[in-house]
Amino acid sequence: MANHNHFSAVLIVLLLQCIQLSCVVGVSPPTQTGGRWELLLNNTGVVAMHMALTRHNTVVVFDQTSAGPSQYKLRRRFGGERCTLAHADNIDPDCYAHSVEYDISRNEVRALRLSSDAWCSSGSFLSNGTLLQTGGHGSGSRRIRKFRPCKDRHCDWSESHSLLSNDRWYASNLILPEHDRVIVVGGRRAFTYEFVPKMGKEKAFDLPFLHRTFDDREGGNNLYPFLHLSSDGNLFIFANRDSVLFNYRRNKVVKTFPRIPGRGSRNYPSTGSSVILPLDHADRFRKVEVMVCGGSATGAYRAAGRGRFVKGLQSCGRMVITGNTNKWKMEQMPEPRLMHDMLILPTGNILIINGAKTGSAGWGNARNASIRPFLYNPKNKPNRRFSVLKSTKIARMYHSSAIVLTDGRILVAGGNPHRNYTFEHVHYPTELRLQAYHPDYTEPKYDGQRPTNVSIHYAQGDHGIKYGKQFTVRFKLERRRSGVLEFNAYAPPFTTHSISMNQRLLKLKNRNTEIDSNGQWISTVVEAPPSPNVAPAGFYLLTVVNGGIPSVSRWIRFINS
Repeated sequence: MANHNHFSAVLIVLLLQCIQLSCVVGVSPPTQTGGRWELLLNNTGVVAMHMALTRHNTVVVFDQTSAGPSQYKLRRRFGGERCTLAHADNIDPDCYAHSVEYDISRNEVRALRLSSDAWCSSGSFLSNGTLLQTGGHGSGSRRIRKFRPCKDRHCDWSESHSLLSNDRWYASNLILPEHDRVIVVGGRRAFTYEFVPKMGKEKAFDLPFLHRTFDDREGGNNLYPFLHLSSDGNLFIFANRDSVLFNYRRNKVVKTFPRIPGRGSRNYPSTGSSVILPLDHADRFRKVEVMVCGGSATGAYRAAGRGRFVKGLQSCGRMVITGNTNKWKMEQMPEPRLMHDMLILPTGNILIINGAKTGSAGWGNARNASIRPFLYNPKNKPNRRFSVLKSTKIARMYHSSAIVLTDGRILVAGGNPHRNYTFEHVHYPTELRLQAYHPDYTEPKYDGQRPTNVSIHYAQGDHGIKYGKQFTVRFKLERRRSGVLEFNAYAPPFTTHSISMNQRLLKLKNRNTEIDSNGQWISTVVEAPPSPNVAPAGFYLLTVVNGGIPSVSRWIRFINS
């Protein structure tokens, strides 16, 4: 009897520990404290509603211009007129920055000039590294902006004289295989798509799929549709609960996929998130699989307006969109989640970070911040793919963002569920602190297994690597881990509203590995992707991964012949 009581006591203690750790099927307690958090800045000055990493290792951050004064006061308006301490200037939005550039190496920000309102807009990087930015609110709803990054800190936003055909507020944006052509899809009351730049007298094209997926009672639920470029050159579009494969060259839906199982919705304002899983040279990049996670329950948007915050969706769906067998395979996250970011790490795993557990997107529409990131390993067996990582102390709610940096850290910023910058007497104040999340693979204990001194070599005179051509990667490695060496190319996204536009990772083919006499310097021949359908032309981050431990990434450029 004594042994039985002892066993029962031990069992109760273990159960209590499991409850404290929020144990779920497939989540292993030892990983609950994975990684660490670092506070970088107490005040970025501007809410990171939108964020993107440039090829010069700076980060463009911008908010809406219609939120009133930010927390970055200017000495002079961009027109040159001085900003004084007078009350009129203290409340004049023109005396404040609404965009900044964050210098990673200096850990500081500088003000940028944003002329029109980019509130809830979209963006893509062109092949030369320029950020093409489209749409927004009010005066900015049809604007086309560009930011061409530079090394001398003198670059700034510019605006095109050309305009979009339709207002694009809450639209999505994707770079296409054609040279520097972007497609812009949807937006509030915009059931169309259009291209930038346009061909001749081209206008916007109607997209009936957007009409069918629109839910007027729930704020749309098809805004910021998820867009992914398939390796066959067609466009995967997901809105609300439905998805199609779309041939944008012929303005034709070529495949309608099954509806994702379960109730609730996945797009704004229900705001789940989506990624295209890593593409692999092993199948010649032919298998394309998308993943959609989280969102809001049916009726959550209206309920939040009445002060009732409904539990979000806990499910994720994976579906192969190529081939003839297209079926959602459902999994459960450790907790419900919405308004989160899904990022592809250099290892090929997926990080789910930021967001809330209840409610929906919109002003003050969510509660119960999701402070614990989830790590998802797509190669593990089902029910063993999720793990829970170290929690943050800072809530990242509506209008927060996260991106992957070259050293493998995650830059996390923003959060403002209010129309203006608001710091008192609210559940979730405007958040201007800048953080870095350090995944476990960045820890010093792995330094001996981390590839270092990575350099990339290709034909002299070329300004990039042509499709299908070979190039050499040279690096130093003290100790090799079990498993293969991987060479992964990552397209850094434009991130806003839980969507990382244009994000994709490719596992490249490598051969002819040579090791020097001391066994530490390694040279490997790597093969570029076969076509712009697989990887649209532009700058990517190349990472050498040694059994799950990534190097610091190096910028690489894929170009057309």
